[in-house]
Amino acid sequence: MASRSLNQRSLAPWLFLAPGLAMFIVYVIWPIGESLLLSLYDWDGLYNREGEFTGRFVGLANFEELWSDPAFVTSLVNNVIWLALYLLAVPAGLLIAVFLNQSVRGIRLYKSLFFFPFVISQVVVGLIFSWFYAPNFGLFYMIIEWVTGQGVAILAEEKYVTYGIIAAGLWPQIAYVMILYLTGLNNVAPDQVEAARLDGAKGWRMLWYVILPQLRPATFIAVVVTVIGALRSFDLVSIMTTGGPFGSSRVLSFYMYEQALSEYGYRMGYGAAIAVVLFGIMMIFISGFIWKMWRDETER
Repeated sequence: MASRSLNQRSLAPWLFLAPGLAMFIVYVIWPIGESLLLSLYDWDGLYNREGEFTGRFVGLANFEELWSDPAFVTSLVNNVIWLALYLLAVPAGLLIAVFLNQSVRGIRLYKSLFFFPFVISQVVVGLIFSWFYAPNFGLFYMIIEWVTGQGVAILAEEKYVTYGIIAAGLWPQIAYVMILYLTGLNNVAPDQVEAARLDGAKGWRMLWYVILPQLRPATFIAVVVTVIGALRSFDLVSIMTTGGPFGSSRVLSFYMYEQALSEYGYRMGYGAAIAVVLFGIMMIFISGFIWKMWRDETER
C-alpha cells in the first residue's frame, strides 16, 4: 500500500507536466529538428505532383556558403551589435524600477508613463521612430539640425541605421525589464533591508549586496527575454528599413526571411541554415547565463 502511494506521488508531477511537455515537443523540439534537417538540403519549398519531397541533399554546403556570403556576414555583425546594445535594457530597467519603487506623490503617473511603451505594438514603435528620424520634419532630425546646422537622416545612413533601429527597440524593451524588476522588488525581504541599514549599508552597496542577490530570478528572465528580443529583431527592421539602405541594416532573422520566404528567395535549405546559426547563438548566450546562475547557486 505504501509503495502504491509512493508511485502515485512520483507519477503525479509527470501527469501535470505531460500536456506542457507534449506542446513543447510538438511546437519547439520538432520544428528545431526539422530546421536542422532541412539545412542539409537545397529545396525551393515545393513538392512534385505526387506530393514527394523534391529537395536535394547537399550536406554542409549551405553552411559553407554562408561564410562567403557578404550579406550574411553583415547580418551576423549587426546581430552582435544588437546583442551588445540590447543588453543595456537590463541595467536601465533595473534603475528605473528602483526609482519607481517608492511611495512618493505622483508615482503612479510616472509608472504609467514608463509602462506605456510596453503595451504598444512593435509595428507602432517602428512607425513612431520612423517619423521621429524622418528628414525635414522628424523631431530628431530637427534637433540635430538646430544643434549642428545640418540634419542627419538616420535611417538613410549606412553607419547609423542599425543604431537608430536598436534605439527604437530599446524603448519598449526597457519598459518590459522594468516591469520584471518591479515585480521582483515587491518580493524583496524587508528584514534583510533593515538589517543592512543597521549595518550602515546604503546606496550602491545596498543595491549590490542586498537587493540584487534577491533579484536573480528576475534578472535571469530579463536577460533571456532581452537576448531573444535582440535576435528576433525582424519586425522593427522590416517596418523601418526593410533591410536597407543597401542591406546595411539586415539582421539574421530578416535575412532568413529574405532567403526562404520572400519573392527573391525560396531557398528553404539556405534559410534553415541561417536559422540554425541564429539558434546556436541564442543557445550559447542563454546556456552560458544558466550555467553561471547554477554555479552561483551551488557555491552559496
